[in-house]
This record gives sequence, C-alpha cells and structure tokens, in this order.
Amino acid sequence: MKLPSCGTRPPPKSARCTPVSTSSTIDLHDLPLFDHHCHGVITKDVDRDEFEALISESSRPATEGTTRFDSQVGFQILANCAPLLDLPSFCTPEEYLARRTELGAAEVNKRLLRAANIAVYGIETGHDAGRINGPADMAEIADAHSCEIVRLERLAEQVIERVRDRADAGSAELLAEIERELDARLETAVGVKTIAAYRIGFDFEDARPAASELEASAARLLATSGSLRLDDPVMIRQLIWLAIDRACVIQVHVGYGDDDVDLHRCNPLLLTRLLRATVDSGARFTLLHCYPFHREAGYLADVFPHVYFDVGLGVNYTGSRSEAVIAESLELAPFGKILFSSDAWGASELYYLGAMLFRRGLTAALERFTQLDAWPREQSLGVARMIGYENAARLYGFDPLVRQAQ
Repeated sequence: MKLPSCGTRPPPKSARCTPVSTSSTIDLHDLPLFDHHCHGVITKDVDRDEFEALISESSRPATEGTTRFDSQVGFQILANCAPLLDLPSFCTPEEYLARRTELGAAEVNKRLLRAANIAVYGIETGHDAGRINGPADMAEIADAHSCEIVRLERLAEQVIERVRDRADAGSAELLAEIERELDARLETAVGVKTIAAYRIGFDFEDARPAASELEASAARLLATSGSLRLDDPVMIRQLIWLAIDRACVIQVHVGYGDDDVDLHRCNPLLLTRLLRATVDSGARFTLLHCYPFHREAGYLADVFPHVYFDVGLGVNYTGSRSEAVIAESLELAPFGKILFSSDAWGASELYYLGAMLFRRGLTAALERFTQLDAWPREQSLGVARMIGYENAARLYGFDPLVRQAQ
C-alpha cells in the first residue's frame, strides 16, 4: 500500500516536512580559538618565489607557466587577505605582493595575525626554527597567548649531534641523555609531536623496542657524521614510547603534507594496535590534519578515549571546499574529541585563513544541522566552543583565558 506523503495530509506536530528558516542564527566571528598546532611566521620580507613556496606543500617551484596563486589557497589569499592589506578582493598577485612589501613583514604579520582572532597558539618549534619566530614573539605580535610543542625527532637529532662529538660517548649515555633532554623540555612544553609519518610511515612495529634493539640503534646513530635526519625506526619508536611513559599529549602528523611523505603509509588506521595498547597509559594522541583520512580519524576518536583529531592543514588547502571537510569531520567523532588547528607556517596569511575558513565552515555545518533537526542554538554554540577552544584547553591543561578572567 502506498503511504501518503507529507503533502497529502497534515503531518503530526512533531514532523518536519519543510525545513526551518535558513536565516543565520549562529555567529562565530568572536569564537575563541585555541590553535593547538601551528608554527611561527617569517619576520622578514619575502620575494615572489619565497611566498609561493610558503603557500604550497611542494618542495619544488610551480610548474613553468603556472603560479601557486591559481589554487584554492591562492584564491583565498586574493579574496580574503587582500582587503586586510587595503587592496580590493582579487587584485592581481603582483599587486598583492607589491603591497605586502610596501607595508613590510612586521605590519603584514600584525594585521593578519590579529585579524585571525586566535586566542592561543600552540607552537611546534621543531621545523626550520631558524627561519621563523618562536612562541613568545608570536604571542606578542598576535596579542594572544602561546605554549610550546616539542618535536621528538628534532630533539633526538640535536642530542645525537651533541653526544656523538664526545670521545667517550656510548649507547647508554646517548639513550640517557635523550631522556634527560625530553624531561627538561617537558617542564615548560605542553606536549610533543612525532613526524613518524614522514620518516618511517605508520606501518612500523609498534611494540616497545627491546634493549638490544635500542643499543644497536644508538650505536648506528653515534657512528653518523654531518647534519642528521633521523629516520631510524627503532629510535623513533623509542621516542614515542618515552612520551607514552610520561603520559604526554602526543601530536601525530597524519595524511596530507609535503612531498616527503608517502601518503599511502599515513592512514591513521595503521596506528590501531598502538592506540589499543596505550588506551590506559595516560598518554593522549592528537591526530593532526588527517585529510584525506579525516573520516578514519573520526572513527578512531570515537572508539578510543585517548584519541583526538583535527582537519587543520586540509582546511586552508581545500579553500572553498573546506566547508565539506569540516562537516565530514563532525560525522563520527564525539564533539568533545575534535580540535582546531591551522598548521600555519611562515606566512601569516595561513593563520588568518585557517581561522576564517574554520569559523565559516563550522557555522555552515551547524546551521545545516539546525535546519535538518532543529538543533537548539545554545547547544550548537556549545559544540563550537568545545571544538574551537575548550577541548584543547582541557586536553593540554593550558587555559589562559580562565586565568585572565580570574
């Protein structure tokens, strides 16, 4: 028997056959944001080649005859950053870069970072730190707060380069020195990060390294010379387990990144056994960026209580499609397990766009859910506050806005 449609008889009062008003009831322009994973900005003027390198994940220049401005992130810069530099939207790249130079790096950074309206910057200090500023300077320029995230692989590289110059250095001394350095850094840092995705992929043996493995690994590393790029699977596993033993918040690069990463080996589902083994350790894992594996990351955040995730880097680089990525990130994960990050590095445009596109995409998703299922406005705003700020403040134990209010 054919059932009558909503248009053939009056529906019960509880039914919603027509959408509720689509007028905007959610305003996230002043939503506090805790950018739990980003880096510093370059504080000197850059030329066109340098700027285009900053707005791409490729280590190579744009293909001859093309420009990085002809991309989602490039169009977002011309559409939304240009007015902040007193230019019309979609001015030419030449006009944009000329105005950037005219204003100078200090003024550009100040305008864009303050327009981003980010309350807290979680600065990861291990990538090309000589070219960018640090947490304290970022906080001053942005009129915000900052905290530090320590990159495990860079910490180990620095210790190895220091210890191997000692005539009597041995494996035991190196391993002990790495632990001492980590403990010293954790006195002020709020978490650590691993770039295992870049160095060994996620298809590594996830068990704690045996003593014999560690001794052999340390001996190999002490025998190296010159600048070190740590890609020893045993030592990287050891670093992760040291962080687990210390119940750290452990940031893990996942998915999309530069051309140094083997993307097919960066699916976070490959970490399932490690996550299962550490569920009661006290450590917490934050899966960074995740695109195009953000749905897999949402699943892991749902089933494991110590897993969180964000879609940071993917937001800037999907641009006008970032609303879809943000909405998809809300499909499986509990709202209390989703974080905000920009993963911005070098160019202050990326912080502004990361925040602007996140607010825009989250607004669109929440309004759609309200249209479909009449989510109450206050509960929708509560979800936004959790994702934008509160989850990170709770996770890292760093909440300067509460201290400021008191």
